[in-house]
Amino acid sequence: MHPTRKLFAVIPAAGLSWRMGRPKLMLPLGGKTVIRHLLDALDRPEIAGRVVVLRRDDEALAAEVRSAGATVVAPQSPPPDMRSSVQHALDAIRATQTPTDDDGWLLVPADHPLLVADVLAQLIETWNASDAPILIPRCDDRRGHPTFFRWSLADEVATIPCDKGLNELVRWHKNDIREISIEDRSVLYDLDTPEDYEAMQARFQGE
Repeated sequence: MHPTRKLFAVIPAAGLSWRMGRPKLMLPLGGKTVIRHLLDALDRPEIAGRVVVLRRDDEALAAEVRSAGATVVAPQSPPPDMRSSVQHALDAIRATQTPTDDDGWLLVPADHPLLVADVLAQLIETWNASDAPILIPRCDDRRGHPTFFRWSLADEVATIPCDKGLNELVRWHKNDIREISIEDRSVLYDLDTPEDYEAMQARFQGE
């Protein structure tokens, strides 16, 4: 076990919700906003910081993030893609923390509000017991989120080609990945369309 490792949550949230047709992260879901569900799930002692990257003009979202005690990063120019958002978050963490190569960051897209506390605890426990550079949950023969990366890989994000995403970093280190089987399908659920939102609302109403 490596209990002294720091872990930082990187949450890209600068998208425009084209498929949803309205800002999806501020939608109500089970008495909270979508983004608040995710940030509350990530509010754990093992996670040293939660960094949300958003557009500078998204004042309502910024206020909601701050109310959850998380850090807002709002670049001067809107990040064009997730890779750019992740780079801004990593830069912000470097500027305020002192991460070592053995520390880690977990990539959590902002539209994954169904992240379950027990699942996250299992992933963090596995991460702390492992020396793998990358840890990815797997459910129903599909990879899900969050994805854990060793901080030693952070500098490589800036070298990913502009037309590629974070999957490129995973591909570069395909022989260094540890996958963990998760039975809970929450690691697969994301929120893209009105139909996704209706399904998530039904899930909360059933609880």
